[in-house]
Amino acid sequence: MSESDDAIVIEMRDRYFCSLLSDVLDGLGYTAQAMAPHIRPLDEGIVMVGRARTMLYADVYAPPGPGENHYALEIELVDSLRANEIAVSACGATGRIAPWGGLLSTAAQMRGAAGAVMDGLVRDIRHVRDLGFPVFAGGIGPLDSRGRGKVIEIDVPNECGGVRICPGDIIFGDADGCVVIPREIEAEVVAAARIKLSGENKTQEALLAGRSLTDVYAEFGIL
Repeated sequence: MSESDDAIVIEMRDRYFCSLLSDVLDGLGYTAQAMAPHIRPLDEGIVMVGRARTMLYADVYAPPGPGENHYALEIELVDSLRANEIAVSACGATGRIAPWGGLLSTAAQMRGAAGAVMDGLVRDIRHVRDLGFPVFAGGIGPLDSRGRGKVIEIDVPNECGGVRICPGDIIFGDADGCVVIPREIEAEVVAAARIKLSGENKTQEALLAGRSLTDVYAEFGIL
């Protein structure tokens, strides 16, 4: 990851929030970048920002054969995670697996990863919360992926929570949900977010001063 990439991720983590970025994306014509509303954080107090590293799961209906390492590709991806990267698991809508848990969170955290997001389930949630590792998931359950779902590709475009994600796209998650910022427009998003945040701050100040919402909206056009 380059120094400029780091700067973008750090600015987003330090200054912005999910709904603001969603509004900015809408304004740029990218109106389908918010993951499904059931993708929720285990800890609503944590902000997750980083670049996507993707895993694509397929449903399976039998345990692995003798000598087969069912987890080979997910181990490869987790071991290669770097600072400011997020493991993104596209599990589909079946709810058959909890691909992420305490041990993967520990391994990812030790490599400096910024979090994990999946449209499947998450397990070992007390362990994950104790670690303080950011995880967003489509639900909670104990179901191991072995014999139910298997990673068939890593670092490829996929769809998670209803949003297309390419490796290197920025994932931003907070208590309001997750949005995906395509790499090719991230500079535009940051520039627009700076302007919108300034306008929102001025709107907030005017409202706190007792001005009517009608007058404030007429002046700043922000709601």
